[in-house]
Amino acid sequence: MTATGTAVAEVGRDFIRDIIEADLAAKRHTTVVTRFPPEPNGYLHIGHAKSICLNFGVAQEFGGRCHLRFDDTNPTKEEQEYIDAIEDDVRWLGFDWGTHLYHASDYFEQLYQWAEHLIRTGKAYVDDQSQEEMRLTRGTLTEPGRNSPWRDRSVEENLDLFRRMRAGEFPNGARVLRAKIDMASGNINLRDPVLYRILHASHPRTGTAWSIYPSYDFAHGQSDAIERVTHSLCTLEFEDHRPLYDWFLEHLPVPSRPRQYEFARLNLTHTVLSKRVLTELVRGGHVKGWDDPRMPTLAGLRRRGVPPQAVRDFVKRVGVAKANSVVDVAMFDFSVREVLNKTALRRMAVLRPLKIVIDNYPEGQSEELEAVNHPDDPAAGTRRLRFGRELYIERDDFMENPPKKFYRLSPGREVRLRYAYFITCREVVKNRAGEVVELRCSYDPQTRGGNAPDGRKVQATLHWVSAADAVSAEVRLYNQLFARPDPNPADFIADLNPDSLEVLTGCKLEPELAAANTGDPVQFERQGYFCRDPDSTPGDLVFNRTVGLRDTWARVSGGKGA
Repeated sequence: MTATGTAVAEVGRDFIRDIIEADLAAKRHTTVVTRFPPEPNGYLHIGHAKSICLNFGVAQEFGGRCHLRFDDTNPTKEEQEYIDAIEDDVRWLGFDWGTHLYHASDYFEQLYQWAEHLIRTGKAYVDDQSQEEMRLTRGTLTEPGRNSPWRDRSVEENLDLFRRMRAGEFPNGARVLRAKIDMASGNINLRDPVLYRILHASHPRTGTAWSIYPSYDFAHGQSDAIERVTHSLCTLEFEDHRPLYDWFLEHLPVPSRPRQYEFARLNLTHTVLSKRVLTELVRGGHVKGWDDPRMPTLAGLRRRGVPPQAVRDFVKRVGVAKANSVVDVAMFDFSVREVLNKTALRRMAVLRPLKIVIDNYPEGQSEELEAVNHPDDPAAGTRRLRFGRELYIERDDFMENPPKKFYRLSPGREVRLRYAYFITCREVVKNRAGEVVELRCSYDPQTRGGNAPDGRKVQATLHWVSAADAVSAEVRLYNQLFARPDPNPADFIADLNPDSLEVLTGCKLEPELAAANTGDPVQFERQGYFCRDPDSTPGDLVFNRTVGLRDTWARVSGGKGA
């Protein structure tokens, strides 16, 4: 294992890699140092995966290192739960930071001293304006801001007030420390941004040692400089912040000068990646937690059974560009299927069971049939399936009065049972409500293994399970959380898909699925890819659908996916 990651770096050409290659060739750097700097105020999502794969990937590719650094500057929103989850997610994706785990809070004292340096050089001042007053005097995109009435305080007064802010003398919101840059700048980020605010709150790592906390913008770039990061890779929304980060580097005695490069963030159809919205989804009870399989969080994808290789493959397909765009979620599902088709073992499961009784099969008798675990991987071996008089098939595989192109089971029609025999429906049994509850069939004993010695053909092959040893399970069918391809983050509740989850009970599974105590995804033949949910117990099996065998969502407006 290397310090930069355990996943194999999959090389692709993009402008970031071209820049790094040119920097190394020109000997501007001898070692590439990147970082992944999440704020621990929520769970990571699929958009973060792009940044993780890029930062760890290029460091690994060019023989450098990638740091994991928590930008923990807002204790009111940060929790240890999020810190632990972020570490788990990065490892799950296949990367490791080695000994290079850092926190912005590691640098609180140094950042404070640099803030005093700005005061002493006349580049920062304590402002007594309220948050609303600062908002009103900040200006707009077309109008310049106005100087604070406190902007010309003396160095001595600013130092005294700032030290008293640190000592905890003032209540929250009473004062802030601002950089003195240019209130008329065309870049609003340069209009005397806030460096420190008073916040009497306990920090997950520093406790109550501090009564003031640095802003993200002040801590972020300086933390990169302290860690001697060579290439600060950020998404495009930080492009307008770069002049501010550069201003700090120019006016502070930092040990290095990182260079920031921006790339397009990942956007998906039928998906919202706003951390605010994701938090509201959880807190509002619209989903069952951060790891709900409908969530785009890495924890949710993992619970849904998405393999990390599929996430890495998807990120590679999307690529690294300079312009924002929206990627069809079908591309992500395609990447998931590509990986699972090669790795997932095959099993049979009947999600909406309909009972079959084979009248001419001897009562009390059964036999074992051989089934392959993976059609393209002989090394995966085979398993034994029990066949008997009573079976279950999928209810959708039978129609009493079928249309012309329905080729599955119907009265008088012959079909193949996978790995077993040809059967023919002879009688339909209904309850008092007129619902089909059972089919009486016959089988041809000469077709064992699914082939007829006389060469006759059938047009459908059905999956099945034996009623004698089938195990019952709950199966959760997950679809897109949002019905619209472009959900509105400002009114996301209106765009929620009412059919995002369908829970099926009484499903019948082959017993191998209960015997295997693993969360590895499997393919339910003709159904899709599924994995065992953490809610599952040996006596109460629960499976989640990872993805269907093919994409039907794009063809179904507001309906269920497959």
